[in-house]
Amino acid sequence: MQTRNKVLDDLSQLMTNAMGVAQGARTEAETAMKSLIDRWLADRDFVTREEFDAVRAMAQKAREENEALKARLDALDLRGGHNEG
Repeated sequence: MQTRNKVLDDLSQLMTNAMGVAQGARTEAETAMKSLIDRWLADRDFVTREEFDAVRAMAQKAREENEALKARLDALDLRGGHNEG
């Protein structure tokens, strides 16, 4: 019975070691894949979400300012009698 327990202990230890190696290989593969994807994205000049949101906010502000200026010009045209419509 002692020999069987030793065999089971050895098998258990072997499986534990194999799981550790598999986990390490998985982590290494994930790190390599993330690095590859990061390089691929960097080569394509994609912007981050924060950069996109900042530019979108700037565009929205410029659009609002243009609308306000157009409204002022339209009001000046109506006051001055230069209605070209």
